[in-house]
Amino acid sequence: MKQIKLVRKAVAGNAKAFEMLFQKHSDQLYRTAYIYVQNKEDALDIVQETAYKAFLSIAQLRNPEYFLTWLTKILIHHAYALLDKKKKVVLMDTQLREQGQGREMNADDRMGLLEAVQHLRKDYKTAIILFYYQDLPIHDIADIMNVPEGTVKTYLKRAKLELKHLLTGGEEAWTKNGSKMK
Repeated sequence: MKQIKLVRKAVAGNAKAFEMLFQKHSDQLYRTAYIYVQNKEDALDIVQETAYKAFLSIAQLRNPEYFLTWLTKILIHHAYALLDKKKKVVLMDTQLREQGQGREMNADDRMGLLEAVQHLRKDYKTAIILFYYQDLPIHDIADIMNVPEGTVKTYLKRAKLELKHLLTGGEEAWTKNGSKMK
């Protein structure tokens, strides 16, 4: 409830309330940006651009309970804009965990998974990052991506199938499908 009150104050123009809210979520936003760009400086730039854009447009936020979702959407937009600008390839953070498996992944498995994730198309990458790294529920991911919940489920399913193919298909899967999946 305290956060919703702060959001309402920020929407009403209280800069201090916005600053407090942004500081509360800045670590999570930084980690998310870093997943996309794999570079400290670029991640910090994305967080800064997100803060600037959010501060300028906070009055447009209609539902205070979706503040973090709204902020994350802005961050992802800036991350992709930077990636498009620099033509970088996205790598996934090592904290991505396998769905439904309680075992820890060894370093080789994690690196293989990270490498495979970079070959996924943009929508699949976003769904995987938000679901497995951010632990966001399907409905929040749908809001962030501006797609129906069923589409998010489809993205996750297809992304997992492509990852499985890449991870079990050997080197020919990387070269044959790499350009198709981006």
